[in-house]
Amino acid sequence: MTLIEELRWRGMVQDIMPGTEEQLNKEMTSAYIGFDPTSDSLHIGSLVPILLLVHLQKAGHKPFALVGGATGMVGDPSGKSEERNLLSEDILLHNQAGVKKQLERFLDFDASKLNAAEIVNNYDWFKEIDFLGFIRDVGKHITVNYMMGKDSVKKRIEGESGISFTEFTYQLIQGYDFYWLYKNKNCKLQMGGSDQWGNITTGTELIRRKAGGEAFAFTCPLVAKADGGKFGKTEKGNIWLDAKKTSPYQFYQFWLNASDEDAKKWIKLFTLLSKETIEALISEHDAAPHQRSLQKKLAEELSVFVHSREDYDFAVKASEILFSNDTAAVLQSLNEEQLLQVLEGVPTVNISKEQLTEGCDLISFLADTQIFPSKGEAKKMLQAGGLAINKVKVGVEKTTLLAEDLLQNKYMLVQKGKKNYYLVIVG
Repeated sequence: MTLIEELRWRGMVQDIMPGTEEQLNKEMTSAYIGFDPTSDSLHIGSLVPILLLVHLQKAGHKPFALVGGATGMVGDPSGKSEERNLLSEDILLHNQAGVKKQLERFLDFDASKLNAAEIVNNYDWFKEIDFLGFIRDVGKHITVNYMMGKDSVKKRIEGESGISFTEFTYQLIQGYDFYWLYKNKNCKLQMGGSDQWGNITTGTELIRRKAGGEAFAFTCPLVAKADGGKFGKTEKGNIWLDAKKTSPYQFYQFWLNASDEDAKKWIKLFTLLSKETIEALISEHDAAPHQRSLQKKLAEELSVFVHSREDYDFAVKASEILFSNDTAAVLQSLNEEQLLQVLEGVPTVNISKEQLTEGCDLISFLADTQIFPSKGEAKKMLQAGGLAINKVKVGVEKTTLLAEDLLQNKYMLVQKGKKNYYLVIVG
C-alpha cells in the first residue's frame, strides 16, 4: 500500500487536498504537524498526529513537529466555544521543553539521515516580526471574507461568547507558519486533526498568493468513543503521556477497558501492527470475545510504545494482583509508589500506629473499622476461610494484627470474600 492507502485503511484520513497523494508518491516530501504547548505533556489525543508523523517517516518522508511557542500565546478558536486563558512566557518555555522531550521518543532525529525528524518552534520566527510588518506582508494576502468563511470562526461569531480579534487572527498566524516552513524548509504538506482544516487551508492559500507555490494538506478524524463519551478522558481527567501525570498502570488500564467496537478501530489507529496482523487479531477476538485478546494486544502495544516493555510488564503483573490468588509475593515486591498505583480506587481505612504497636484484636479491628458490620460477621468469615491479608488467606489461628503485617511499614490489603478489598493505611 502507498502511504495514503495505508492511512485510509487505518481510518486516519478525513479531508485531503487534491494532488496530495500524487505529491507523496512522487518524491520525499517534508510535512509538519503543530503541537500546542498548553501543558508540559501531551495526552493521548495527540497520539494520532504523532503516529501520522511516524507513518510519514517510515514511508521515507521528512517529518517536522512544530511546537507552537508563538501560537500558544494567542489561542486557537478551533473546536473551542470560549476564549482560552493565555499563558506566560515562562510557562510556555517549560511546556515546550516537556513536549519536545516526548516527541523525541517517537520520531527518528538521526541527523545523518535525509529524512531525519526536526522540531521547530514558531516563536523563533515570530519574535522578529512586528505588528505593522505582519499586517502589511501577510494580512493583505487573505481577505476578511475568506477568514469569516471558516467554520471555526463562524461558530464563534454566531455563539454567545463571540470571538476576540486575537483568536480571529489565529488562522493567519498558523498560515504564516506553513508559509515560513515552505520557504525555509521546503515543507509542502501540513497535517492535523479535522478541526484544523480551516487553519491549514489558509496556509496553502497564503503560499499560493504570497509565494506563487503549491502546497498540500490532509486531516485525520477526531477520535470518538462508541458510547459517545469523550476520548481520552476518565473521571480523573486526561490520560497523559507523562508517567508522572498518568501512571503506566492507569495508562494500560485505559486501553484494556476499551469496548469491543472501540478496540477494533483503535488497534488500526494507534498501533503500527500490519494489516494482516490486525485482521488476524480481530478474527481471533470475534471467535472468543470474552477473552478480550484485542484489548490486551492494544494495551500492550500502546504501553510499550509510549512507556516501555518494563512498564507494560509491571502493569500486567499489577492488574493480576486483585484478580488472582497467587500474588502475595508480587504484592510484597512493590514499592510504595507502585502499590498506591495498583490499589488506587480501593476503599481506604485509616488507623493510628498505636493501634498496631502492641497488637490489636483482629476481629475487633475488622468490626471497628466497619470492614464488617459486626464482630459476629467477621468471625463467621474468618472461620469460613474467606478472609485474606495481603493476598494470604488467614484462619482462626490469626487473632491479632502486628506491625509485620504491614506493606512498606504503612499499608495492609484486607480482602473480604472474592471481590471486596480494603486498603488499611497506618498513619
